Amino acid sequence: MRNSVLNRIIAAISAIFMPIINIMTAAGITKGFLALFVSLGWIAQDSGTYLICNAIADAFFYFLPVFIAFTAAEQFKCDKFTAVVVAGVLLYPQLTQAFDAAQKINFAGIPVTKATYPSSVLPILMAVGFLHFTERFWKRVIPEIISGFLVPLLSIIVTSMVTLTLFGPMGTWFGDILASGYTYVYDWNPYVSGFFLGGLIQIMVIFGFHWSLVPIVMLNIALYGEDTILPFIGAAAMAQGGAALAGGVRAVASGVQDSACKSRILSAVISAVFGVTEPAMFGVNLPLKKPMAAVCAGGAIGGALTGFTGAHAIAFAFPGLPTLPVYFGDGFWGFLGTCVVGFVLGFAFTMFMKLDTTPIEK
Repeated sequence: MRNSVLNRIIAAISAIFMPIINIMTAAGITKGFLALFVSLGWIAQDSGTYLICNAIADAFFYFLPVFIAFTAAEQFKCDKFTAVVVAGVLLYPQLTQAFDAAQKINFAGIPVTKATYPSSVLPILMAVGFLHFTERFWKRVIPEIISGFLVPLLSIIVTSMVTLTLFGPMGTWFGDILASGYTYVYDWNPYVSGFFLGGLIQIMVIFGFHWSLVPIVMLNIALYGEDTILPFIGAAAMAQGGAALAGGVRAVASGVQDSACKSRILSAVISAVFGVTEPAMFGVNLPLKKPMAAVCAGGAIGGALTGFTGAHAIAFAFPGLPTLPVYFGDGFWGFLGTCVVGFVLGFAFTMFMKLDTTPIEK
């Protein structure tokens, strides 16, 4: 029962974030390049060019609740456009400005606690979950002839009111606890944090558990402007590529001549270096079994070393060659070095293992 609930939660998180991962990564890369150009002096922060480029880079993250509302509505089986309107209420400029100015706000005599909604995750997730039940209730009690406009009207009013007075502050509070809890663990010992996360992350990917880290990453970026979870993943991702390359070398050494097999392995290695590890994992390393141990070992060692570098990500983007600008800043070169270490260790450990390459020769 417990596993079933956990699996449903992980599946829901995956379904909500998967459709927007590519655009999120694209926006993250844009932010990374902008930060790089500013540090190199190519763009001045007080220029119109920076203003427009920053709008292009930051728009997705600022309006993240709108995107989450749309995908979450699909998962929670409620009207997508009603959910988007609720997200729009949370991000309404005058409301945001009032919160930023610490202005006291009351809704029908009920005090509205200040909360941060731009770039937030949990408040809109709670709002859309509540919207599911609100819509069902109104559809049952309102005659069908007038339900077309009255159901969304009442759903928006009730959901917005409950979110602003309850879910928003609650989600912000819970998010602060999650982000602060991770920060406490990281500050206590970043090397141990990197060792365990780097060693376990690829196992988490197999079961989809890695999606549970996405909200924490987004919370870290929203609260602190940077995240340290993503750099810990870099060495493990590269270790997948290194282990897959070693598996291919061992297969060729054992007499494999099939060009399709070689092409598949090479493509998996390149894909891993570019930040997509699933082809290497499911196409090479998992079928061979033992290379996954090399991946975990390389990821753990690389993750621990990453803890020494102080590397961080300024936006969301899984580690890979195209997303390197996201990690530009303090600890960047150390992060780059740990990725190389992960690749080399994944390759070396796999090369010294006794392998039966038959499973990948088909």
